[in-house]
Amino acid sequence: MQDILEQYRATAITTQSKTKLVVMLYDGAIRFLNMAIREIEGKDFLAKNNHIKRAQDIIWELNNVLNMEVGGQIAQNLRSLYVYMNRRLIEANIKSDPKIIQEVISLLEILNQGWKAIAE
Repeated sequence: MQDILEQYRATAITTQSKTKLVVMLYDGAIRFLNMAIREIEGKDFLAKNNHIKRAQDIIWELNNVLNMEVGGQIAQNLRSLYVYMNRRLIEANIKSDPKIIQEVISLLEILNQGWKAIAE
């Protein structure tokens, strides 16, 4: 049964439009950062680190797939924002600061709303 679930998830992901995949990535990064905040509150700093790193991996992937030639100024602005968010998450991880994480979540949520509007 577990194999069937994994196949379904893989098929669901690969058949989504690119826009919906971007929304899924934003949702995942936001989820991991919310988990990191809970881990800070629970004093589980190893789990906090793991959740922040997973969110950073997502943000770097979003950055890596930007088409700078086609995207022009929008792609450049997104790249700058992704670099900024990752820099802030490094700081948040070092300081275990939930306020910095919340700042990044807010930025991701704003971007995600735009992508969700496009995906509809």
